[in-house]
Amino acid sequence: MSGLRPGAVLPPLEIEITRTLIVAGAIASRDYQDVHHDAEWARRRGSPDIFMNILTTNGLVGRYVTDHFGPAAVLRKVAIRLGAPNHPGDTMVLTGTVEEVDGDTATVRVVGANGIGRHVTGTVTVTVPGGGRRPRGAA
Repeated sequence: MSGLRPGAVLPPLEIEITRTLIVAGAIASRDYQDVHHDAEWARRRGSPDIFMNILTTNGLVGRYVTDHFGPAAVLRKVAIRLGAPNHPGDTMVLTGTVEEVDGDTATVRVVGANGIGRHVTGTVTVTVPGGGRRPRGAA
């Protein structure tokens, strides 16, 4: 089955949003803004709790696409926009649809939603040598 055709739908991916994921993602991306690790500061700034930064979301979107297309997939461009924040205790569900294909390169529309709305929307341009999805069970 080839996943590199317009209209192909990627299976959804559920990601549990934990305090550890939010803080670790912020630290890994060197984003030391208090709203990503200090709940009291986040509340002072009008948020009910800490929330995920865009760089962590960007990484999760890239992971979603490369997990689907396999280890040979190469991300060429990730263009995302944030909406509803991801807080500890949320579950974000990523979904994707291949919008267009040019040879072994595809543009995938990705949406990540949580209980209060769309957390992320955007597109990922990915090159997939061989043009398809890796077989199930392949390492």
